[in-house]
Order: sequence, then structure tokens, then C-alpha cells
Amino acid sequence: MAQDTLFLKKEIEPQHGIAIFLYETQHQPWFEKLNRAWIEKYFWMEPVDFQVLQHPDEHIIKKGGFIFMASYGNEIAGTVALKFVSPGIYEFTKMAVDDKFQGKKIGKALAEVAIAQAKALGADKIILYSNTRLETAITLYRKLGFVEVPVDGPYKRSDIKMELNLW
Repeated sequence: MAQDTLFLKKEIEPQHGIAIFLYETQHQPWFEKLNRAWIEKYFWMEPVDFQVLQHPDEHIIKKGGFIFMASYGNEIAGTVALKFVSPGIYEFTKMAVDDKFQGKKIGKALAEVAIAQAKALGADKIILYSNTRLETAITLYRKLGFVEVPVDGPYKRSDIKMELNLW
């Protein structure tokens, strides 16, 4: 699937102090820190989490996926990954927003950029795995158009799978 390099080069306009940009290797500590914080707060780290969070270039980027970072002011505030699953399907994964930036619509901004990227890549749908304990996240996903489908995921903590049809 051809990449939309025009989208990737486009400057994402800051909204309300939020700036979204593509992940670079030097962001790995932030990607790991942000995700470990919410995973360890609500659940536990699974082997797949350690692999992906410590080596996102290998497990997401090199396999055709993307990671977006968000800043608020001059601080890294959040992240989300768009992982290639199969032709036409991406997984929306590893979304995290630092607790001190909650309520500033950073998660929504990250999600919208990830959805736009999947559309630019010609994807048919985005899937995600979550847990119903994360009520704020589930509410956001539903507002974005994700619907619940039967769970079949790689995470033991997942009790909900959702998907968004893009066409």
C-alpha cells in the first residue's frame, strides 16, 4: 500500500496549545513512560507490552505503522500508534495521555490524526482493543464512530474490541 507522503509532510496545526507530530526514535522513552503509566495504574504489563513499548521502531514503524506524539505547551503530553495488521486494516493502539494533561482533548486530537492517516493510506478499517474500565476512552471511541465487535485480541486485559469502518 503506497504511503501518502503529502500527509506525512503536512504540518499539523496546533489547536488549543496541542501540537501533533510523527514519532522519532528519540521519543521512545516518552512512548514507553506514557503507556506504562496507564497500563500499570489500571492493569499489568503483559509480555507484548514490554516488547512494543521498548522497541516501537521494530514492532510498529518497520512493520508499516505510525506513531504520533502530542505536545501541550513545551511538554510531551500524549501518544498513539497506528499498527499495520493486514492490507486495509490498522490497529489503533498504545494511546496514552499524561494525567496532568487529561481533559484538554489531546486524546481526541491524537485519534483524529491517526484516523486521517489510516484514510490517507487507503485503509478500510481501524480496530482497537480496550477494557470497559477505561470509560473515558470507550466514550471517545464511540464518539469517533467505533462500534463494538466480538473480542479476539492479543491482550489478556481486553474485554472489548471495537472497529471503525472508513469507507
